[in-house]
Amino acid sequence: MQHNGARVEDTWRTCSKSDSSGASNSGCESSKESSRSSTPVLDTDRTDRLRDKMRRRTESGDHWFSLEFFPPRTASGAVNLISRFDRMGSGGPLFIDVTWHPAGDPGSDKETSSMMIASTAVNYCGLESILHLTCCNQTKEKITGYLSKAKRLGLKNIMALRGDPMGADWEEEEAGFNYATDLVKHIRCEFDDYFDICVAGYPTGHPEAESYDEDLRHLKEKVDAGADFIITQLFFRADTFLKFVRDCRAIGITCPILPGIFPIQGYQSLRQLVKLSKLEVPEEIMQVIEPIKDNDAAIRNYGIEQAVGMCRVLLESGEVPGLHFYTLNREVATMEVLRQLGLWIEDPRRTLPWAVSAHPKRKVEDVRPIFWASRPKSYIYRTQDWDDFPNGRWGNSSSPAFGELNDYYLFYLKSKSSKDALLKMWGEELTSEQSVYEVFTSYITAQPNVAGHKVMCLPWNDDPLAPETNLLKDELDKVNRRGVLTINSQPSINGKPSSDPIVGWGPPGGYVFQKAYLEFFTSSENVTALLKVLKKYEPRVNYHIVNVHGQNTTNAHDMQPNAVTWGIFPGREIVQPTVVDPVSFLYWKDEAFALWIEQWAKLYEDESPSRMIIKYIHDNYFLVNLVDNDFPLDNCLWQVIDDMFELLDNPPEEQPAEQTAEQPNDEQSDKEQPGK
Repeated sequence: MQHNGARVEDTWRTCSKSDSSGASNSGCESSKESSRSSTPVLDTDRTDRLRDKMRRRTESGDHWFSLEFFPPRTASGAVNLISRFDRMGSGGPLFIDVTWHPAGDPGSDKETSSMMIASTAVNYCGLESILHLTCCNQTKEKITGYLSKAKRLGLKNIMALRGDPMGADWEEEEAGFNYATDLVKHIRCEFDDYFDICVAGYPTGHPEAESYDEDLRHLKEKVDAGADFIITQLFFRADTFLKFVRDCRAIGITCPILPGIFPIQGYQSLRQLVKLSKLEVPEEIMQVIEPIKDNDAAIRNYGIEQAVGMCRVLLESGEVPGLHFYTLNREVATMEVLRQLGLWIEDPRRTLPWAVSAHPKRKVEDVRPIFWASRPKSYIYRTQDWDDFPNGRWGNSSSPAFGELNDYYLFYLKSKSSKDALLKMWGEELTSEQSVYEVFTSYITAQPNVAGHKVMCLPWNDDPLAPETNLLKDELDKVNRRGVLTINSQPSINGKPSSDPIVGWGPPGGYVFQKAYLEFFTSSENVTALLKVLKKYEPRVNYHIVNVHGQNTTNAHDMQPNAVTWGIFPGREIVQPTVVDPVSFLYWKDEAFALWIEQWAKLYEDESPSRMIIKYIHDNYFLVNLVDNDFPLDNCLWQVIDDMFELLDNPPEEQPAEQTAEQPNDEQSDKEQPGK
């Protein structure tokens, strides 16, 4: 992804030199109802405000880090950035923040806008996020509109900044705000305590300030107006920041102050950044960089070493609870600094078995259908208009209002891989259904396909095989080779510790359980044999079989949901976060079948043999899910599939023709998707 170093610091690093001299008192007297919730859930990090998380981490002595990003310029850049959020989010940042760029229509619905990038981080990546907001050259009404939209989208943290003037000189805005203090007051007046507010601090004083002491006084005014914490401009010496903190404390600033850390990554980006922020690079740093200015790798290695050394001094001082990194939308240098500091911890434990959203209205959500296990962003999108979310149990979802998924190319749902990469993985040219089977098999086994390329994703899963699924790899390999095209599965688990690195989830000290689950596409011939075989496995095995036209059959009792994952934890009720819900399955099948066309068939020309093969599978195959209810016993689903193959390989002698239940018929299809 392209980046421009000039875009990183130009938004908020030049905050007003005088927040007090022109700050207007809004005179807001009313106090609006606080948005805090006390609803108990499995993980308090999902309900706590950012400032509360900071306080708890500080009190425990547990250091944290946070990351800053800027909005991309292009749609493809947005896809790449969301992928980077997922990767860098795995290291455990306390929060991320997204800068505000007035020239980029930052409050719009464009996929490259600050608002949409921050919203996506919260809703679809599960990251606590801060949205920068500048008040320069904006009316009070427009700012209120932006804040209302941010609240509606689930954003609950704002970095309040003056921003840069549009021209060379500063001009006051008659109908707006001229200082960050005004913006902080306005947020508190209009939205009371809903937002946590961050403001900017300058360890060497703002370059436009009359003096360092004057700049400190204006910082205190921002905090007194309602700011919760401070993030500083970057600096190059630990002593610079530590003196700044002492000076802030001396004048009564008691809120958290986070140091802005910039690992030097390149000569030109450093020059541009210094120009924008009007900082001076210490001579000892320039003496090292100048001789290697044309060697980006050498400069990056030095930048990592310099940042690690400075951060260690900060963390050992006892004054610094967390570090805030300016990433330049890059990941290598920042991740290496964090690893060397011991702060980058890819904890395999999960709060829940699926990726959570950080939207406030979903904070109590703890149950989802298993079908979207590999497409959590799609599930969040299709349920974004729900007012309430399942908590404790799924219940009777006789009419779940799943939204339609008509646009499979939304930037946060789109594959990370390019069209060329997908063709290399899934086949430049398909010759038969067997060609498709081989793609699935290559994905399962992580072995190169016939063209020598590794298959790293499928339309139903944009990531490599999960560690949990690897437990089933040998069996999955065998069935995919014969046209049982698996897209979702889980092994049976009987009381594994919640800390288990592969199947564990939830708080420590608990135990987790799972019923074996298998979901796959397969031909109508296989389904005919499967239904005959399934008769001898009832009621141990629940099944649901449906085609693209909605013709379906199931033995689910009264279309009730079946819990397939649950956990028992000290001092808590049983949590059952994953269910197989027959009604939801009929909504999922629309998406599951559509992915054949939207993400695979459309790679090929109209009427081409490759496209027609995929279309044939879409039109004629069935989607099947199987659940083995006897979780303490060995998984019987593989035996079910083996029996199906045995029946196909050795069919019984012909019987007189009669209506059978081996194909879903009209009577069985009465339980079709609502509206069909």
